Amino acid sequence: MIFIRSTIFAVFLLVFTPIWSVLCMLAFPFLNAENRYRFIGLWNKVVIWLLWHLCGIHYEIRGMENIRAVLNESVVILSKHQSAYETIAYIALLPKQLCFVFKRELLWIPFFGWALALLKMIHINRANKQTAALSVALQGRKRLSEGKWIMLFPEGTRTPTGSTKPYRKGGARLASATGALVIPIAHNAGRFWPKNSFLKFPGTVIFSIGPAIGSIGKSGEELQQEVEGWIESEMRVIDPSAY
Repeated sequence: MIFIRSTIFAVFLLVFTPIWSVLCMLAFPFLNAENRYRFIGLWNKVVIWLLWHLCGIHYEIRGMENIRAVLNESVVILSKHQSAYETIAYIALLPKQLCFVFKRELLWIPFFGWALALLKMIHINRANKQTAALSVALQGRKRLSEGKWIMLFPEGTRTPTGSTKPYRKGGARLASATGALVIPIAHNAGRFWPKNSFLKFPGTVIFSIGPAIGSIGKSGEELQQEVEGWIESEMRVIDPSAY
């Protein structure tokens, strides 16, 4: 049954994504940046809805009050990265326009990448660390000034359940340089949509949103250690059997 449902979901994405991407490209010339974000975000909401009702992947959000408390502040979100699920869910579930930092290769994906290119995101060349860091700093500062929140995955890539990779300091350094608050998020999405897995397993993804962490007076390294400590400790609370 899991295989059948996963197959139906995959077929739906293959059909729905090109159609929605074409609609985006037709509509975007007539929409401002904020409405473009909302328009493309409908795709995310449909996919999360389908994962819930078809594949049985539910979600629970803990700590949403920590988001609501800082809606009018400059914020950098640093999140655990285990799955494709959270990259889809954040646009659908969080009440603020997000600016993702992602590898530029995603822009080359037919239809999906083409629509993504029409949004004001930060795409970087991960092969050149110096250029990537400069792009995050310059574009990130600009997007924060526009009222957007920056979303980064400090591990850099998806990690298997129960594991971690050294956290990169780019997001923390951006927050430190701009005085932005940092919101840490832990989750266990890898349990239900593992990295590179075709199968989608039923269960409840828990998103745990931590209190905002101030960056003023802290170096990027100090801030990164504080964020990493909170996320990895919280992972052992929401998914103890994995550790």
